[in-house]
Amino acid sequence: MNDFQAIADRVEIEALRGEFTDAAMMRDRPRLASLFTPDGALRMPHVPADQVGREEIRAGGERLQSRWDFFVQTTHAGTILLDGDTATGRAYVQELARTLDGHQEQNYAVYHDRYRRTPEGWKFAERVYEVRYLDTSPPAGTAPQPARGARTNPADATATPAPTASFTDPVPTEQLERVAAALIANGFAAEVLDDAAAARARVKDLVPEGASVLTGASETLRLSGIDEDLNAGDRYDAIRPRVRGIDRATGADEIRRLVSTPDYVVNSVAAVTETGSLVLASGSGSQLPANAGGASRAVWIVGAQKVVPDLSSALRRVEEHCLPLENARAQAVYGMPSAVNRLLVLNAEPGPGRGTVLLLREAIGY
Repeated sequence: MNDFQAIADRVEIEALRGEFTDAAMMRDRPRLASLFTPDGALRMPHVPADQVGREEIRAGGERLQSRWDFFVQTTHAGTILLDGDTATGRAYVQELARTLDGHQEQNYAVYHDRYRRTPEGWKFAERVYEVRYLDTSPPAGTAPQPARGARTNPADATATPAPTASFTDPVPTEQLERVAAALIANGFAAEVLDDAAAARARVKDLVPEGASVLTGASETLRLSGIDEDLNAGDRYDAIRPRVRGIDRATGADEIRRLVSTPDYVVNSVAAVTETGSLVLASGSGSQLPANAGGASRAVWIVGAQKVVPDLSSALRRVEEHCLPLENARAQAVYGMPSAVNRLLVLNAEPGPGRGTVLLLREAIGY
């Protein structure tokens, strides 16, 4: 290896380490996971966490960041030892964090790294996090709230507005329990669960085998695996796969009847208010009749970041937070923008036992 190649490798590995810190600070867990080889590992005994593979690293990171009130990481350059298409190294880290349950700390730590050259460039084969100094005394500062509409890069007029902390950070358990009580007072069944895995298991309890089921177009359902559970295989009479097999020009009435009156609808919401109302938004409106009352039973899975004080805040969350994210997804998947053409507000459930809201202690979905 010539000196120029060695210099280039060192520069790329330093950039990789910087990208890791940036992805952690920006809470971009898919990007952070992509910095690892497919079988790469992120090991953090202090947390504790031991994640192997990109999907575990992404999912584990999302669970971890759902507990943060704020988190700041600064990484300092360390050593890099090149050995052909592999390398080892160390990076030195200072962190300041507070979790939603009130735990606070600052620490100085070391990342013990193994790197591997891949067709995509240098990637982490392993990062092992070792804390060398820990101080759990409360820091004097606080996390300032960003101005509404603030952009991730002020110089980029096309950047998506950064969501406010109130639209992205999960609320504490005590607040979820108050929301659950308000929902119950309004006629809904409501449960507070730890995470998406618990919701996935609970949905299997709530939806009987053989029932006709309509799922909403929901990132919460997709990320949790609930969408796949309900629409793949033959355990349920899944509506969405049936609809995809019907010609929309000749079978529009059949599609309309199928999606309007299933036995069960399983979905998420754009917001839930502290007064016990659910808010759903849609571009076409096709999924709203089942949620409104067309389905015999309804189950809504709601991440803790979707709690807002009142209806006006819920509508603002739809426009300022959910729509930009869904618009970007629709452009990527369908090649066309999204829009909030239909809104459904469920203030109460007049049919006792019809609607169940599963409130999660973690953030998931939009």
